[in-house]
Amino acid sequence: MTHHYVKLPQMPQPDFKTFLKNLTSRPGVYRMLDQNDKILYVGKARNLKKRVSSYFCQTGLAPKTLALMKHVRSIDVTVTHTESEALILENNLIKENRPRYNVLLRDDKSYPYIYLSSEDDCPRLSIHRGARRAKGRYFGPYPGAGSVRDTLSLLQKLFPIRQCEDSFYRNRSRPCLQYQIKRCTAPCVGLIEQQVYAEHVRLAVMFLEGKSSHVIEELVEKMEQASAQLEYEKAVVFRNQIATLQRIQERQYISGVSGDLDVVACATEAGVACVQVFFVRDGHHLGNKSFFPKTPAATEPAEILEAFVSGYYLDKPVPEEILVGHPLEDNELIQDLLIEQAGHAVKLHTRTRGDRSRWLQMALSNADNALKMRLLSNKGYQQRLDALRDALDLDEQPQRMECFDISHTSGEATVASCVVFDQEGPRKVDYRRFNIKDITPGDDYAAMEQALTRRYTRLKKGEGYLPDILFIDGGKGQIGKARKVIDELQVEGVMIVGVAKGEGRKPGLETLFLSGRASPIILHAEQPALHLIQQIRDEAHRFAITGHRARRDKARKTSFLEGITGMGPKRRQRILKHFGGLKELERAGIEDFARVPGISRQLAQRIYDALHTEAS
Repeated sequence: MTHHYVKLPQMPQPDFKTFLKNLTSRPGVYRMLDQNDKILYVGKARNLKKRVSSYFCQTGLAPKTLALMKHVRSIDVTVTHTESEALILENNLIKENRPRYNVLLRDDKSYPYIYLSSEDDCPRLSIHRGARRAKGRYFGPYPGAGSVRDTLSLLQKLFPIRQCEDSFYRNRSRPCLQYQIKRCTAPCVGLIEQQVYAEHVRLAVMFLEGKSSHVIEELVEKMEQASAQLEYEKAVVFRNQIATLQRIQERQYISGVSGDLDVVACATEAGVACVQVFFVRDGHHLGNKSFFPKTPAATEPAEILEAFVSGYYLDKPVPEEILVGHPLEDNELIQDLLIEQAGHAVKLHTRTRGDRSRWLQMALSNADNALKMRLLSNKGYQQRLDALRDALDLDEQPQRMECFDISHTSGEATVASCVVFDQEGPRKVDYRRFNIKDITPGDDYAAMEQALTRRYTRLKKGEGYLPDILFIDGGKGQIGKARKVIDELQVEGVMIVGVAKGEGRKPGLETLFLSGRASPIILHAEQPALHLIQQIRDEAHRFAITGHRARRDKARKTSFLEGITGMGPKRRQRILKHFGGLKELERAGIEDFARVPGISRQLAQRIYDALHTEAS
């Protein structure tokens, strides 16, 4: 590469005529700089002279270009051998310098896959990110960790293949909780024959390859054989698997597609852009993902999509076909570059009919919806989510977070709370409380272990969704209990974060302990990430206290009634409903109690005596 650089004197309207006259017509990249040598814009060109000269036309310039040129004081040019080389260099410079007038995509570091090990007698299914060096099969990529967890949970119900770490698997002397909840067949202790386990693996691979119809056909055959041999329990298992697979097919299968396909659409409103990508692999819709690139004012959707497609796929697996919602100016150039990178044929096109047209419309509709939600949502909350992603070094913005807290009064009426936050904030419909029983009063560790076990056993059974982050109100001890439960239940892809209060329990002095990380994280009191963590932690604390007080008050109001002869559950309920609370009970006399239906004079006397004995 060769560089041509001209530095003009700082003046209101610099003269570029000499520079343009001597500029080469070869392909390359140009950088527009302001008076402080800060890069304002990076662009590529198959003909540098024509492209750069177009910025100096007297008419026909877009508002965004006019705004840019007001600040340009010099231009730096890099000549490349080919257009493809210019495209790659342009993307690298944009990622490195993040110029103000370019479309800037905040991309995730990596995308998750489902990994099936091949070196073990009993292969393991797991979530995987990063380089694919280990021997085995990789299925994906999936839009996010949530999509992978959903698929792994589904596979456990259909074909109970182990998902535990190898170190956990090799050191078992008895089956774990996964076996008890029928999500694993306990190959670790030999409770399943090798041949049967291998059959589960084979069917799971067929499912992940998009061959659900073939799997259903085989299961129908097995069900009929089992029924003919009067093995009705086996037949029922096969029948349930078939029914589940048929429901999945109806929901996930996209007709007319046998290979890999991405559908990319863009929507813009009020200076904000949303790019929606639908992932289809082997004919199955794996999910979709929203991106919100930073765009200069008045940027057209076609320009946003061109910047997105040319940069997004440069360091990712490229599908065989990409449907794009708007025509791209450099469609052929980008397609050739993707073919070169992928090593296989890639179709990049916008003109569609029939099913493909409907998929593009679906992607555009989802982009519109995601954009409206973004604009309506609390902007500060989205910024805090971004800050949390950076602070915890996450691959993507967390989609779902849970936080647990314990509340009691000297061990009395212990209650654990679980609050849930998603992309829109608190999701109160998913909040849960757990009345803790059968522990030593005041043992917060045992209370936390019981709450987590109950919560995540239910989630593993399919009664809800696993979070990306699990916050625990506590330090290393509580983290240890959480790690124990998560390992026992073989929950993958969940980051555990302990939020330990600082000196004097003052807000802003919290220390974050991450499971598996030796050194803690201390965030500055002004950081948005810490503000979000405090908000989630405080909400869990509030929800736990509310539940604890309600349980404690109920116990105190009913405890003296339970010990009175002749006071069964129905009469206790009538009494409490009639008077409404402990204070009203304390004010009542014998005559007042006797007026309650079903309460005799003698029983009213006993209630009065018990109440005032309790009060004294």
